[in-house]
This record gives sequence, structure tokens and C-alpha cells, in this order.
Amino acid sequence: MNTASPLQVAVGVVKNPQGQILIAQRHKAAHQGGLWEFPGGKLETNETPEMALVRELQEEIGITVRKISPLITLHHRYPDITVHLHVFWVHEFSGEVSGCEQQPLRWVSPHLLNEYPFLSANQPIITALRLPVYYAIIDDTRKTSPQQQLIALLKQNIKLIQARLKTSSSLETTQFFDYAVPICSDQKVILMTNSANQPSAVYRSEGLHLTSHDLLRCAQRPLTYRWVAASCHSLEELLHAAKIGVDFAVLAPVMPTETHQDSPSLGWLQFASWVAQCTLPVYALGGMKVVDLEHAINYGAQGIASIRAFIDPH
Repeated sequence: MNTASPLQVAVGVVKNPQGQILIAQRHKAAHQGGLWEFPGGKLETNETPEMALVRELQEEIGITVRKISPLITLHHRYPDITVHLHVFWVHEFSGEVSGCEQQPLRWVSPHLLNEYPFLSANQPIITALRLPVYYAIIDDTRKTSPQQQLIALLKQNIKLIQARLKTSSSLETTQFFDYAVPICSDQKVILMTNSANQPSAVYRSEGLHLTSHDLLRCAQRPLTYRWVAASCHSLEELLHAAKIGVDFAVLAPVMPTETHQDSPSLGWLQFASWVAQCTLPVYALGGMKVVDLEHAINYGAQGIASIRAFIDPH
């Protein structure tokens, strides 16, 4: 088992005005040669990830980085090496992109990235690129109906929604999904069903969101769903979610909530520490507001998950 300190690597997701993402192919003689990756490289002594990214992209692809923001941090173990990836969006740059090390480069639409054989450490980055920054939760204990909540979320252009209908009857839940699935499909919204819904397995939703209880009962990723997510409350649960191959997780509670003000919360430092040890995009849940998005991303989150932030922001 490899016990050496992880290799620290800065990675840039460079987007052009057409919305395409730049990818590079590793030289055949390199470690895992022939596979594709996002450009970047290892940190040198006394470099921050941001400094390393600017230097590496200048050296590798000939551009000068002007504006970046955090996308995701990842911890990945190969048989022979462990890497810690600091991944950034590159929003603005100057110069012409070119393979300064004679490496093949290609601009690819995000939805086509899965057609390329990538380094396994890069796979969660592809998932992160396909996920939005907001994850809204419909809750059937609120005064407004799930259908009304869905309409409110669609008006805000929310593209990732979980229907948590734990108190609804089987008939009520079926009626909701019969109503919601065609609308979400038409508007290209990812609709998740909660594993505690009754019954959950028959619905035509794109995704399944596992409760922490159901997560720990799974020895492998549930089949038939395009997206699988999980609720986590500890590092152990996060690591188990990654082990069975879920696409993303929600970690809670980050901050105190209105309904559980006396319950212990993680705080941002604990949240960041656990996320940094994970290999999944992770949403921050618990006391989140829309204005917390940038703060959450700076602590390693994919984005924020919430009920009230989108349904009842006041």
C-alpha cells in the first residue's frame, strides 16, 4: 500500500467562447500514456495551487491565465501513486492555445467528454462539469405542494432537483412523478427521487438520492439510474459513497438550520477537510442561502443544496 505523501497537482478546466472544454492527451511514454486529461501539473516548492496552475498552463499550452475560480478538490489513489488535485475553472486567459510539449489537444463539448478515455483521477472532474451549482430539494412537509414547489424551482432555472416525499402516500408520490418527469425532461432538469420515497424503485426519474441509512446498506452502486447521489454526515459515509461509485454527495449539516438550531454542525473547516479527502463532487447542505454559494465553492463544495434557499428564501 502506498503511504507516501500525495502528489499535489493543479488542474485547469479551460473553456472557449463556444463552451467547449480543452483536453490534452498524455504522451505514450508517460505514466498512463495515451489517456486524456485536463491540463495542469504538480506544485513546486513554496507554490500555491493557483501559482502552479498559472505556471503550468503557460508552460504546457501557452496561455496566460487571467481569472480562475475553484471547481473541485480530489484525492485519488492509483496503485503506484496518490494524487491530490486542486481543480480550477479558467474563466479568462490570453494567448493562443497550443501544445507546447507536442501533446495532442482537443476542444470538446462537455456532454461528449465521456467519449474519451480519461485518467481515472479526472473522472470526477467530468461529473462536476456536468452538475450545476444548485441542488434544490422538494419537501412534502411544507405548506406548498410538491407540484407548486417544482414550478417555483423551474422558474428559477434550477437544473438539479430532488423530490423528498417521505410522508406522501404511494399514490401521491406516483402522481407527482407522473406530473414532474415529462416537464423536467423537456426542460433538461435532472430529477432525483429519494430512496425513502414510497415506493421509490418504480419511478422514471433520472436519479436516485440515497439516504445515509440506505447508502450504508449498499455494497455497490444501485443500477438503472443515470445519476446516483447520497446524503452523508461523516467522512466514513463520504468515503463509502465514493467506494460504491455514486456520482455526487451532499454533506450536512454545515451550518445550524432553523429546524435544528441546537444540533451540532460541521462548520466550514470540517466540511473542507472531509471534502478534500473525497473523490466526489460534494454539495454543502444545512443553513445554506444563495449568497453562500461562492463561500461554499471556496471551501471545496460543488455548490449548495437546500430547501428554503430556493422555495422560501425569506
